[in-house]
Amino acid sequence: MLKFLIKFSVYKKDILQNRYPMKRLLILLSLLLSFGVQSQQLIPLNEKSYLDSLQSVIKSNGANTAKANASFLLSNYYRNIDSLLSKKYLENGKTFIKGDDFLSAKYNFYEAQYNLDRNKGKAAISYQKAIKQFSKFKNEESDLFQAAAWYSYGVTQKDKEGYPFLVKTILEKSIPLAKKYENSRNLGFLYTQLAVILTYNAEFKKSEDYNTKALQILEKHDPNSPELFFTYLNLANNFCYQAKGDEAKKFLDKAETLIEPHPDSSVNAFYYYGKTLYYITRQKNPEALPVIEKGIYYAKKFNQNLLAQMFYFNKYDILRKLKRYNDAKNVLEDVLTEKSLALDLNNRKTIYKQLSSLHEEMGNTKQALIWEQKYSKLNDSLNTENVKLEINKIESKFNAAEKERKIATLNSEKKQKELEVNKKNSYLWGLSLFLLLVLSLLIFLYIIFRKNKKISEQKINDIKQKEELSLTKAILDGEERERERIARDLHDGLGGMLAGVKINFSTWSASHLDPEKDAEFYRILGQLDNSVSELRHVARNLMPESLLNFGLETALNDLCEFYSRKDMDIDFQAISIEKNLPINIQLNIYRIVQELLANAIKHAEASSILLQCSQSEKDFFITIEDNGKGFESNREQKTKSMGLHNLKNRVDYLKGNMEISSDSQGTTINIELNIDGD
Repeated sequence: MLKFLIKFSVYKKDILQNRYPMKRLLILLSLLLSFGVQSQQLIPLNEKSYLDSLQSVIKSNGANTAKANASFLLSNYYRNIDSLLSKKYLENGKTFIKGDDFLSAKYNFYEAQYNLDRNKGKAAISYQKAIKQFSKFKNEESDLFQAAAWYSYGVTQKDKEGYPFLVKTILEKSIPLAKKYENSRNLGFLYTQLAVILTYNAEFKKSEDYNTKALQILEKHDPNSPELFFTYLNLANNFCYQAKGDEAKKFLDKAETLIEPHPDSSVNAFYYYGKTLYYITRQKNPEALPVIEKGIYYAKKFNQNLLAQMFYFNKYDILRKLKRYNDAKNVLEDVLTEKSLALDLNNRKTIYKQLSSLHEEMGNTKQALIWEQKYSKLNDSLNTENVKLEINKIESKFNAAEKERKIATLNSEKKQKELEVNKKNSYLWGLSLFLLLVLSLLIFLYIIFRKNKKISEQKINDIKQKEELSLTKAILDGEERERERIARDLHDGLGGMLAGVKINFSTWSASHLDPEKDAEFYRILGQLDNSVSELRHVARNLMPESLLNFGLETALNDLCEFYSRKDMDIDFQAISIEKNLPINIQLNIYRIVQELLANAIKHAEASSILLQCSQSEKDFFITIEDNGKGFESNREQKTKSMGLHNLKNRVDYLKGNMEISSDSQGTTINIELNIDGD
């Protein structure tokens, strides 16, 4: 499990940093899309018969249990099609509970289903209630509902905890419950969902293995199920992303056989999306366009807005390849206006980049520059790593055991001390009464003496401290103002001019130069492009825009990403950092961390750095550890390093303390800051 989660995070980082953002967006969103719709429980392919049968049950004079179940299933069907009707059926089912604990558990489950795409927080609470209630019943239906609830709960936590948490939930919670019943559709569904995540992370062989496990169950026991339909589509998509068109076609045809008798089913849109990917894989772009139009028809019919926008995005990509630039531009601008895809900042950044390059190909230099500037501004401030590494299972268990051991030790020590104190108290009372009279006079005199001395010393120290802080503040404020001015001049002035020059050169060379004959010119043009990127790196280092736009935590995360490289792993942990800190305090903390990282990378020769930043009300704590070569314990006193001098000034400015511990195994620095702002 640990090995899988580590590999999972590495593959995801590789995909997010793909050099071809258009391809990344199409693959990533199509996978997330197919993944998101299958959020337990799937609707039968013959939707009309299914809905008619449920309506008949509600209108009949049957048992309350059957009517409640039918109402809940109808609520689940309409939850993404007609929210008002879905809510109506959910509340209708609630009226049939009448003290039935199992039906009450089902109500919480389907209430969570209703809120899954509206309010993930509410959905998560309802799923946990349902799990707790179902756990009281020991039967197959209860176990399968628990498996479904655990999986969907993982989906609610995906944005906050990341995909590793969802994978752990599937492997450790859902699958063990469903595996009690080897031939259940639920187990096949869970295998398929795990396969989708593996495909997303380029683990194509492992994805194929889990999809095959699903096929072995579903083809034999549920040959006409929607779970089998989506398994076929997932296998087809998996092979498409590997450019294996023949294998993809086999499973796409099987999916078509299942869906063909049901032209009114809402899942037709997903079939046409899979068919679109197949034509793109085969580079049959003209044939893909009518398939996309069919997919758009079904997506709009069933209010599948995100899927409709994905069709439009593929349509744009094909039109551009066919050199129908005006049509492609109109489609992409419509996608940006509709906002379903553009809500995600990474998607919006990709769309800006596509519009810039498209206008450049069309010869619209001015428009290309406008979109390039939007892309550049968003790219500079965007946190390119949206998912943090999950703490692995082994480490969690170790930490939990370690905490329990410490608690037990502390409790034991506490009891022992209480016994010793009680024993000593009986002896001390008599002696204390005698000494009290003698000491009272001495203490009184001593207090007066110390009080007068402290008052004098405090006045002197206060004056010195105010002078030092005033001087330090003036120096630091001056430095930051100058950094901000230089960064703004570099980014907005010189950076914009160089970007414009690059675009003008690109436009001119396209019509005047031959790439083969004038290779030297294009090499120089590449150097100009690299220079623009380096200039933006310098500007961001001088005055990080992510700090001003998104706060301290995001800026520190960006800083760690900036210093990371193949032979240097930086693990950043942020704990309870408030977003409303004064900007000057945020900036000083940022500079302190920047200096710590720079020193560790420059001098320590380390391969791993742990950086932890935490806040407790008006106290801010910074800890940095590395596995480098270390240095002499008194080096910080002997050295005349400007970096350590600036670091000490900033720590003193925030009324903080700094401790340094170093040996041949590495270096640890602990800093405690007062961020009261007084």
